[in-house]
Amino acid sequence: MNRNTLRIALPIISVTLFLVGWSLYVRTAQVSAFVLPPPEAIVVALSAMLFDPNLWAHTLVTVTEALSGFGIAVALGLTLGFVMARVPPVEWALKPFVVLLQLIPKIALAPLFILWFGFGLESKIVIAAALAFFPIFSNALQAFKSVDPGDRDVFVMLQANPFQRFVLLDFPNALPVILTGAEVAVVLSMIGAIVGEFIGGNKGLGYLAVAHLQNLAVAELFGVIVVLTLVGLVFYTIIGRLRALLTPWHVSSDRNRQA
Repeated sequence: MNRNTLRIALPIISVTLFLVGWSLYVRTAQVSAFVLPPPEAIVVALSAMLFDPNLWAHTLVTVTEALSGFGIAVALGLTLGFVMARVPPVEWALKPFVVLLQLIPKIALAPLFILWFGFGLESKIVIAAALAFFPIFSNALQAFKSVDPGDRDVFVMLQANPFQRFVLLDFPNALPVILTGAEVAVVLSMIGAIVGEFIGGNKGLGYLAVAHLQNLAVAELFGVIVVLTLVGLVFYTIIGRLRALLTPWHVSSDRNRQA
């Protein structure tokens, strides 16, 4: 069995064994369906939910919040990371604030964001951006600072202007590390949107999960969790594919690992 076949087969086998073990445990231990429903009950509930337009409306809200927050985090993280990497006085001045903000649990700020920005999409977007910002920023800062000085000297000798140095040297050098941070950040943006909906939302998958919990519809609650997982997996996979597409030359590329 070759490597590619194993990469496909092993996850399928492990997930199947997990679901079978889950079902057997629930049945043999006689666990109440209000505590832990069997996988087949969740599949039935999820199948019914997939035909409900209400589910897709809530999913669209959460996706909009997460992607908007992620986009803001990317724009701010890349800009601030590049400026701090290239202008040391800016890094010295802002580093205490950055460290303090990193130490504050972002989830604890969620109620404040709800208070400041209201119960609409804006507060959820801000929470998503706050959670997604630091993986982008920290990776961008280190990546822009790690450009080889010799390569930079070559561009200076060639009299390249700052824009040319950024496009041809700084950004390509930093891109693999930035995309690695983006893989983490896009999942965190999803978590931020859900947390905001838990605390003060009237729409979105987080709100829908709370509604099912209040109605003791546990199988449907697990169905929402499955949808959330799949959406997060899609986001993560897209960033991973972008990294493979945009940086095929990097050592982290699947093509280079297989070589």
